[in-house]
Amino acid sequence: MSRSKRAFYMLSGIVLVFALLMSVNITAAAGENAAGSKEYLDSLSVGVAKILTPSTEVRAENGMPGNTTENKTEDNNTAITVSGNTVQETETETITETKSDLVMADVQNALNVRSEANEDSEKVGLLYKDCGGKILERKDGWTKLKSGDLVGWANDEYLLFNEDAERLAGEVGNLIVTIETDALRVRKEPSTDADIYVLMAQDDELDVIEVLNDDWISVAYEDKVGYVSSEFVDLDFHIDEGETVAAIKAREKAEAEAKAKLTANQGAVVVGADDTRLLAALIYCEAGNQGYEGHLAVGAVVMNRVRSGAYPNSITGVIYASGQFTPALNGKVAKVYAGNIPESCIKAAQDAIGGSTNVGTATHFRRAGVHDGIVIGDHVFW
Repeated sequence: MSRSKRAFYMLSGIVLVFALLMSVNITAAAGENAAGSKEYLDSLSVGVAKILTPSTEVRAENGMPGNTTENKTEDNNTAITVSGNTVQETETETITETKSDLVMADVQNALNVRSEANEDSEKVGLLYKDCGGKILERKDGWTKLKSGDLVGWANDEYLLFNEDAERLAGEVGNLIVTIETDALRVRKEPSTDADIYVLMAQDDELDVIEVLNDDWISVAYEDKVGYVSSEFVDLDFHIDEGETVAAIKAREKAEAEAKAKLTANQGAVVVGADDTRLLAALIYCEAGNQGYEGHLAVGAVVMNRVRSGAYPNSITGVIYASGQFTPALNGKVAKVYAGNIPESCIKAAQDAIGGSTNVGTATHFRRAGVHDGIVIGDHVFW
């Protein structure tokens, strides 16, 4: 036998012995594992599945503010399981992760909220456009939410979640401060030495303009910028809330009663034809570009003054009172009186003289936005 052949056989023998020793060691190691080789393969299976489909399991603490919740949806993803010498593909259920407990309505007007997660269950309230709430539970394409006093189920098709919900909330929500002391000064400058606009009572709220520093917050007070001490207020982010069915009914009843008071007949006043035409001329000058409701409101203000002891007791006396109606003082009313007056203004004047009103007993009006009151057309009445 040649030297090269002897070397080859000796090397092969060494390799064979080494292989046998390794086999013994691997078997011993597997035997030391309490679950044996099956558990070893199972652990390998889990590792592979997680690498190939990492979203197959998402664990969260449901119900905790700011934590994630789980929403299971059917998908065609597959997990690969190693079992013995075979590789099997099985369909799995993908769990969609919800990163935030915020939910926002995605509708043009309002969304029905129901007692159960289906369209046939009782309606318990409405979630309006740009309203939001907190997620309580999710299942079968529905979300149980809490928005103010409203708790119920809404169809996911009309809701926004996660980043979409947060983006909309940032656009439509606003920071508010709630007064936490018996009386808080709203100042003209961020200083305890500054003049005061008003004293606000406990639990009153103001819209925040800016958090200036640890000590002061600028707020909107009427049409002004005011400043409050951060020490005595609670700062919170506010999103509009939904309404329960009971709250809706109560609100509608209150609105109907208020409207009834605003439109209650104030009693007719006996006047001449000239007074009717004069009132119609003023109505045209003040609200000629508006509809009948705007015309009647101006006429009602004049007639409320006629009936009040604080003003002259005639239409002419009220309209031409010093410093009251600019069109009367600059001659515009007289020009319209002598010309053509639209029929709608004449009708509004006649109705107001007859006691009709849509502003109750209001005796003032200005351009809308400069005073609180009843807004009709371009004017606010009070």
